[in-house]
Amino acid sequence: VKSSEIQAVEGRKISLPCPLSAPSRDKVYMVLWFKDDAGIPLYSFDVRGKPLQQARHWSAPEIFGPRAHFNTDTDPATLDIQDVRRHDEGVYRCRVDFRTSQTQSFRYNLSIIILPEHPVVLSQWGQQLNSSKLGPKEEGDDIVLTCRVVGGRPQPSVKWLINGILVDEQYEHNSGDVIENRLLWPAIQRSDLNSIFTCQATNTLLVEPKESSFVLDLHLKPLSVKIMNPQTPLVADRRYEISCESVGSRPNAIITWYKGKRQLRRAKEILNNTTRSELSFVPTTEDDGKQITCRAENPNVTGLFLETSWKIEVVYPPIVSLRLGSTLSADDIKEGDDVYFECHVQANPPWRKLHWLHDGVMITHNATARVIRSNQSLVLQKVTRNSSGNYSCSAINAEGETVSNQLALRVKYAPVCATDRIIIVGAFRSESLQIPCEVHADPPPRQFNWKFNNSGETLKIGKERYVKNGSISLLNYIPVSDQDYGTLTCWGQNEVGTQDWPCFFQVVLAAKFSLMLTLFLHARDCSSSQPFTTLHTGLPSAVKNCSINNQTQHSVEVQCLPGYDGGLPQIFILEVISSRTGRVRYNVTNPDEPYFLVESLENLIHYGGAYDDIGDDNPLKAIIYAVNQKGRSQGIVVKDFYLESAVENRAGGIRPITPFTAAGASFSHLLVVMWFILI
Repeated sequence: VKSSEIQAVEGRKISLPCPLSAPSRDKVYMVLWFKDDAGIPLYSFDVRGKPLQQARHWSAPEIFGPRAHFNTDTDPATLDIQDVRRHDEGVYRCRVDFRTSQTQSFRYNLSIIILPEHPVVLSQWGQQLNSSKLGPKEEGDDIVLTCRVVGGRPQPSVKWLINGILVDEQYEHNSGDVIENRLLWPAIQRSDLNSIFTCQATNTLLVEPKESSFVLDLHLKPLSVKIMNPQTPLVADRRYEISCESVGSRPNAIITWYKGKRQLRRAKEILNNTTRSELSFVPTTEDDGKQITCRAENPNVTGLFLETSWKIEVVYPPIVSLRLGSTLSADDIKEGDDVYFECHVQANPPWRKLHWLHDGVMITHNATARVIRSNQSLVLQKVTRNSSGNYSCSAINAEGETVSNQLALRVKYAPVCATDRIIIVGAFRSESLQIPCEVHADPPPRQFNWKFNNSGETLKIGKERYVKNGSISLLNYIPVSDQDYGTLTCWGQNEVGTQDWPCFFQVVLAAKFSLMLTLFLHARDCSSSQPFTTLHTGLPSAVKNCSINNQTQHSVEVQCLPGYDGGLPQIFILEVISSRTGRVRYNVTNPDEPYFLVESLENLIHYGGAYDDIGDDNPLKAIIYAVNQKGRSQGIVVKDFYLESAVENRAGGIRPITPFTAAGASFSHLLVVMWFILI
C-alpha cells in the first residue's frame, strides 16, 4: 500500500483519515490501527454485533491512551490524535475489515514538526529587548539589531520585516541549533517614526510564524507650547479640563503640568505633529493665586524645554474650624468657669455672616445670660452643667455656607440628686430595706456618705452598710424600733467637690404609710409640684362593699370594690370554705378586679359531701382576699352567701365533680403561686 505524507505540529492535533466505505455497501466489521511494523494494533474500533454508533473503542494506553479517538462523524472517518508528541512520528496503517468485502488498508507517514523557540532580539550592545518599544532614538541614528532563534525541526528561516515588508532574509547557523539574522538599518529619518521592526521565524506553513515586533520611537525638539482657553475664576473642588498643545516635537513632546512647583498628572492625545495634553484638574482652596505651568520637553535634548504659565484665582465656600480657647483645657472645665471658643474662617470671597450653634440650636448674643459674641469669638461666662454639649460655628459667603467641626464641651460638676423630692419609704419593723440613692455627676462620684436623723440625734452610717454602683449608692437598712424611723440623707463626692444638698429619704412605719399616701395624693391633686414621692410599699387593703348578684341554684356572682393595692400590682382570690372544718372547698382568682362567678354549685355540694362537712348545720361561706407581693389582705366574708337545699341536692344524686373541675381548682392555686414568682 502506498504511503501518504502527513505533517503534524508538536503539541497540536492531527487527524489521520481512514475511509469506511466499500464498493458493495458492505458493513464495517472491524477497524485496526498499526504503527510502523508492529503486528499488534494500537487502536481498535470494534463494530461486531452492534450499530456503528455503539462500536467499542480501545486505545493502547502506552502509546496514545485517551489522546486518540476514532471519529466516524466525519467523511472520511479519522483517527484524531491530541497533543501530538515527538515520539508519535512514524508510519501508521489503517486496516478496515468488512463482513463480506475485501479488507482495505491505508498507510500514512507522519512527520512531526518541532517549532522553534520564540525569537529573541538583541541590541547593538548585546542586550535583550524586553519591551515592544525600540528606542527612543534620534534622527540620523543607525538601527542595529540581531534576531536569535533556537531550535526547530526542520531548521527555521529567520527574516526581518519593517512595516510588514521583507528587508533582510540572510541568516546564519551558529553553534548548536542557534540561527541568527543581523539587521543594519542606517540613518533613520522622521518618516521612520512608529515603524514596526519584526523578526520572523518559521519552519512550517501549518501554523503562523513566530514573531517579535518593536515600534520605533524618536526624539525631536518641540517648537511651541500653549495653554488653550484658560478660565477665570475657578471654583474650588470643581473639576476642570485644561489643554496644552505642543508643536514640532518628534516623537511627541513630553508635556508636564505643574501647580507651583508640584508636578500634576496629565492625559495625552496625539494629532499629527501636535501633542495635546488634557489636564483633569480639581483646584483646591490652597491653589488660589498659584501658577499653572505647561512644559513641553524632549529629555534627550539636554537643557531645552518650552513652557507657559497661567495664574489662577480660586473661589470657595468658607473653610471653618472651631477651637477651644488656647488657655483652656477641655478636660478641666468646671461649673462656674469662663469658656471661650474661636471660629477660624478662610474664605474667598470673604465671609459675610457668622453663626454659633449649641447642639444644633443657634446661639444669640445675650449678655444677661452671660453669652457674649465678639467677631469670631464666643464667650460663655460662669458655665453650668447645662452648658455641656456640642458647639459649632458656620460662616457664609457668596459660594455657600459651611458648618465647622463639632466641639464637645464637657462641664464637670459636683453631684446633685437625681430627684428634687423627698422620698417616703414605708417599712415594717425588722423589714430589710435596700434604699437606692441616685445622683447626677460628672465625673461619677468617687464615694457616698449616709446619715440618719430622728428627732433625737443625727448619726453617720457606717460604710459597711452601703455599696456604690456607678452613680447609685445602695443602703441596706432595717428599722428595728421607733427610733429607727426618721430621715436618711445621702450625698456624693467627686473630683469637683461634695454635693451641696443631700438626697432625703423619710422612713415611716408601714402602718402610717396609707395615711401619708392619701396626703400625698391630695397634695398632688392640689398642686403641680410634688415635694415628695413614695418608694416603699406594703400589704394591700381589704376589698369593700361586696354584694351578691344573679344567684341561682347553679351559680352566683360576687362583686366588690378594690381597696388600696399597697403600691404593688394585686390580684383577688375568692375561697369557699367549710364553716365547721375550715377546709377550702373551692377557690377562684381574678387578676384584674374583685369580681367572681361561682358556677356548678351542685358539683361543689357533692364534692363537699365526701368530707361530710356540709349540711344545714355546717354551711359554706365565701371569703375574699386581695394579694400582692407583700402578702394578702384581711379576708372579707361575703354576707348572704349560701347554697339552697343543700341536703336535697345531695340526696338528689347530683353528678360528682369532674376531673376537669378539680383540675381547674388546683390550677387556680397554681396561678397564684406563679404570679408571686414572676413578680
